[in-house]
Amino acid sequence: MGTVGTGERRAPAWRGGFGRLWSAAVLSSFGDALRTAALPLLAASLTDRPLLVAAVTACGYLPWIVFGLLGGAVADRVDQRRAMWAVDAARGLLVAAFAVAVALGHASITLLIALAFLLTSLQTLFDNAATALLPALVDREALGGANARLLTGQKVTGGLLGAPAAPVLIAAGTAVPFAADAATFLAAAALVASLRTGAPERARKPAGGTLRREIAEGLSTLWRDRALRGLCASTALCNVGMGALMATLVVLVTGWLDAGNGGYAAAATAYTVGGLAGGVANRWVTARTGALRAVLLAGTVQTGALVVMGAVRSLAALVAALAVFGSMGMLWNVNSTTLMQQRTPADLLGRVGSAFRTLAVAGAPLGALLGGAAATAWGPNAPAFLTAAFFVLSVVSLIPVRTADVPVVAHDGVTTAHTVR
Repeated sequence: MGTVGTGERRAPAWRGGFGRLWSAAVLSSFGDALRTAALPLLAASLTDRPLLVAAVTACGYLPWIVFGLLGGAVADRVDQRRAMWAVDAARGLLVAAFAVAVALGHASITLLIALAFLLTSLQTLFDNAATALLPALVDREALGGANARLLTGQKVTGGLLGAPAAPVLIAAGTAVPFAADAATFLAAAALVASLRTGAPERARKPAGGTLRREIAEGLSTLWRDRALRGLCASTALCNVGMGALMATLVVLVTGWLDAGNGGYAAAATAYTVGGLAGGVANRWVTARTGALRAVLLAGTVQTGALVVMGAVRSLAALVAALAVFGSMGMLWNVNSTTLMQQRTPADLLGRVGSAFRTLAVAGAPLGALLGGAAATAWGPNAPAFLTAAFFVLSVVSLIPVRTADVPVVAHDGVTTAHTVR
C-alpha cells in the first residue's frame, strides 16, 4: 500500500459489491431522514413537556456511549456482511411494528424512547461492521473515493430528499413515515445480503480471550498510533463544539437574526448543499494536500466560518458561512474515516473504529449543555464563538502529527514507516 495521505489514486469500482453497499447506505439514509423528522413531531403531539421531547433525541446518542465499544468488538468477531443484513432486517421489523402501533393509536412517549434507544443500540453494531467491511470491497488506495461517495450519497438522500419528503408523508398519516422507514431497512438488508464476500480473515485469538480484552486491544491500537490518537482527540474537541452549535442554531437564526422558520430552513439547506460540494471536491483537495493535511485545512476554514456566524448579523452571511462550514465538514469526515481504515489492521477495524467513534461522539451532549449555557449568559451568538474556540483547540492538537513519521498498515497487516503528508 502507498503512503497515507497521498490522495486517491483510484476511484472505487461500482461492481464487486460497492455499488450494492452504496445503494443500501443511501436507501437507509432516506428512511432515517423520514424517521428523524417524524419522531420529534410525534413526541410533541403526545406531550407538552420539553424534557420528555428532548429525551427522545437524547436516547439516540446514549447507546453509542454505552454500547459503542461493545459493538466494535462484536463486529470483529462475526461476518460483517451477515451482521449488517441481520441488523437491518431486525430494525425494519422493529420500525414496522412501531408503525402499526402508531396507526392503531397506541403510541406513547415511553414507546418512542424505547424505539430510539433500541434502534441506535443496533446501529452501533451495524456502523462498526460497515466500517470494517468497506476495505474488503474496494482497494485501500480507493477508500477515500469510496467514503466520499458514500457520505455524499447519504447527504443527498437524507438532506435533500428525505427531509422535504417527511412533511408530505406525515400529512398522509402519522404512521406513514415509519412504514416507509421500515421498507428502506428491509430493502437495504436484501441488498447487503446479496453481497458475495469471502469469510473475513482474522488472526487466531489466544485462549481465554474475552470481549473486554478485545475492546482493550482496540483502544490500545488507537492510542499507539500517533496520527489516529491525535485525530481522535481533535475530532472529540470538534464534536463538543458541534454539540454547542447545533443545539442553539435555531436560537441564533430565529432570535439573534430574527429570520424566522424560513431563515432556519435556508440555513439547514446551505449546510447540506455545502456538504455535497465538499464531497465532490474531496478528491481534488486530498490529491494536493494529503488526507491528514486536508483535515487540518478543513478545521482551519471551519474556524473562520464560525467567527463569521457569530460576528456578522446577517442571514446571507450565515447561509454562506454554513455552506462553507458544511463543505469542510465533509472533507473532515471523509478523510478521518479513510485514515482510520487505512491505518488499522483488518482484524481490528471494528474495535478501532468503535473506539474512535465512541470517544469522538461522547463530547456532543456536553457541548449541547455548554452551548445552552453560553447562549443564556452571553446571547444567542455566543455559542458560535464557543464552537470556534473548540475548533482552534482541535486544529492546534493536529499540528504536531501533520508530518509525523508513523506506521502505515499494509494489506497484510504489516506496518511500514512513511511520512504522513
